[in-house]
Amino acid sequence: QKTCLITAGPTFEAIDPVRFIGNRSSGKMGIALAEAAAMAGAQVELVLGPSKLDIQHPNVQVHRVQTALEMHEKATSIFPQCDLAIMAAAVSDYRPSTVATQKIKKSSDNLRIDLVRNPDIAADLGRQKKTNQLLIGFALETNNAIENAQQKLKKKNLDLIVLNSLENKGAGFNHDTNQITIIDQDNNLKKFELKSKDLVAQDIIETLVDYWNT
Repeated sequence: QKTCLITAGPTFEAIDPVRFIGNRSSGKMGIALAEAAAMAGAQVELVLGPSKLDIQHPNVQVHRVQTALEMHEKATSIFPQCDLAIMAAAVSDYRPSTVATQKIKKSSDNLRIDLVRNPDIAADLGRQKKTNQLLIGFALETNNAIENAQQKLKKKNLDLIVLNSLENKGAGFNHDTNQITIIDQDNNLKKFELKSKDLVAQDIIETLVDYWNT
């Protein structure tokens, strides 16, 4: 039985006890992947950000996190025991350098927040990846999609990258559908039609099984 780490959902970076910086990820794609991987017989370790969604499956262990730092800590601690990892979460690239302990009051027309960069989870896993492990990343692009995804694949030491292009209608955040292209290290492209995220997840898992067995 393969053990599969999956990250899913957004991350929320606190500004004060009330406000946060986040993104529009629902977690649908990552949860669909966890379901498909579990149905294929894998033991799934799902690191799930603050999504409203949940999953109940005997083969899925859910680890709830809020921030990018929490997701990084959980993912890097779980990965060494896994056969493969799928980085489907939409992780915040930046977080506020300081978090106010009290709600920030309105005092002027402008509010400046200093942001610092979050660690790159996929890249850090790529650095610790062993030869018998697979690492799969996601790229959400708005322009030069193929070229940008290929650069990410090489830079982060991924085996495969799943490209979502927001140029495609019905793909990306807050949709029940997605349209993907899977790219390998030899720049082979496998393009799929617009499908429900459940069917997209099955396509990804089937591609991984084929890739593993070649």
